[in-house]
Amino acid sequence: MPPICALLSLRAPIVSRSAFSRRVLVATSLSLVVLWPAVAHAQTDPAKRDAYPSRPVRFIVPFAPGAANDLIARAVGSKLSELWSQSVVVDNRPGGGTVIGSELVARAPADGYTLLQIGLAHAVNPSVIAKLPYDSLRDFTAIAQTGESPFVMVSNAALPARNLKELVAMARAKPGTLAYGSTGSGGTSHLMGELLKSKAGIDVIHVPYKGLAPALTDVIGGQIQYSFGSWSTVGPFVKAGKLRALAVTSAKRSATTPDLPTIAEEGFAGYDATPWWGIAGPGGMARPLVGRIHGDIQRALVSSELKERFAQQGIDIVRSTPEQFLALIKAEIVRWAEIVKTSGIKAD
Repeated sequence: MPPICALLSLRAPIVSRSAFSRRVLVATSLSLVVLWPAVAHAQTDPAKRDAYPSRPVRFIVPFAPGAANDLIARAVGSKLSELWSQSVVVDNRPGGGTVIGSELVARAPADGYTLLQIGLAHAVNPSVIAKLPYDSLRDFTAIAQTGESPFVMVSNAALPARNLKELVAMARAKPGTLAYGSTGSGGTSHLMGELLKSKAGIDVIHVPYKGLAPALTDVIGGQIQYSFGSWSTVGPFVKAGKLRALAVTSAKRSATTPDLPTIAEEGFAGYDATPWWGIAGPGGMARPLVGRIHGDIQRALVSSELKERFAQQGIDIVRSTPEQFLALIKAEIVRWAEIVKTSGIKAD
């Protein structure tokens, strides 16, 4: 064994307290420089945090409870809640032709905790509402389309016209006497009626209502002759013999009502008015966050429970990328602007 003095001679050099402190400080600073970008990114990007969503997500539906928009939102929201293990609270904010609810989202933080159910009205509003309190493209982030479903044109069951061609012939023979009902000026069913009026070259009266229910009541009662509505709404009356289904408003036949012709098939080429639905957020959402939410929406859409709930409402599931959904919104804004200009439609 070597002598103690030899062992002592092998000890590490003595470092002063101040020198040691400086070395620790330098090493710590270098570590922070290397790690800071990743830490900062994780803090500012919710999609990178395992905790997202760490609190309930608010899902704004700019329609009253019970409408097709509401049913779709609740079905998707319920599935997202399961996937996220976090509440997705559907918040109905009807009014203003969807403007009231949409403005809430446009003004919300772009952090993924406020989402919006949007549909055809979102693309129509820029043309029918003079001063929107937001920009329909810039102030929103398109995340995913979720579904689409044609409306069904229905008439009074006792009307002599047994199909769309006969109804148009009746309108041409008696200009200004037939009337159709809508959910309000500038609404989806109003646009559908005006598009048919333009394509068929007929003179008919538009009667706006505060919702589809009172419009259908008057069609059944014979006060007006026809209207347009989702199959989930008009179907029970058709099956009961209180209304007659004439055609669907889409470019192709619906899987829900395969025996019903399209309006285009009935001789009015180019007619296509297909309501669609999707999910958006405030403008400026980070791409990773959009990707996270979009991916989970896709997972929800392929679930057997959601497929069944959509099918019950006559809604076809649509899966799209955020880019495809944005392209649809842009195209619809342009298309309906032309139709609105031609027909002179104005919102209430």
